[in-house]
Amino acid sequence: MNPDIRARAARVKLLLMDVDGVLTDGHLINVPGPDGKMYETKMFDSQDGISLQWLSWHGIETGVISGRVSPATETRARQVNMTYIYQGHIEKIPILEEIRQKSAIALEEIAYAGDDLTDLVVMRRVGFAIAVANAREEVKRAAHYVTSARGGSGAVREIAEMLLEAHGKWQDILKKYEAGEALRPPAPE
Repeated sequence: MNPDIRARAARVKLLLMDVDGVLTDGHLINVPGPDGKMYETKMFDSQDGISLQWLSWHGIETGVISGRVSPATETRARQVNMTYIYQGHIEKIPILEEIRQKSAIALEEIAYAGDDLTDLVVMRRVGFAIAVANAREEVKRAAHYVTSARGGSGAVREIAEMLLEAHGKWQDILKKYEAGEALRPPAPE
């Protein structure tokens, strides 16, 4: 890992992110309810989800700042132990400031993952700005790091693993799940 990226990742105490295009692939799914009204739902990646729980286990808080309001987002955020859930906020700077004040975490210790123009203003203020692979080019240019995975398809998992590695916790996860090199049984002869 690039030394500058590792240093930024090692300082992170809070990972904030957009939802549509970061936690999801950006597609919005409208399904009819029993009352005939259309309801919006979203698809989330299960590996992103477990990695967000690992972050919470190791003291790295997480949260979302989304321009859209969605019960699916609320449910998913609670499932993965997010600390901060803000929806319906296209103007994200006041929310960033509110979270910073509530958490007492310095901007240099906050990472933000985004994909669109509304995320740029937050990315320019935090210590570790991350763009997902499917982000707008303007967002990628402003990022310290661009994921190889697309939003909704492992980008958050990639970020979480990087943060855990930089904090010296990734080997603990591998050991817990008996996934480390030393924990593999010998190959049969």
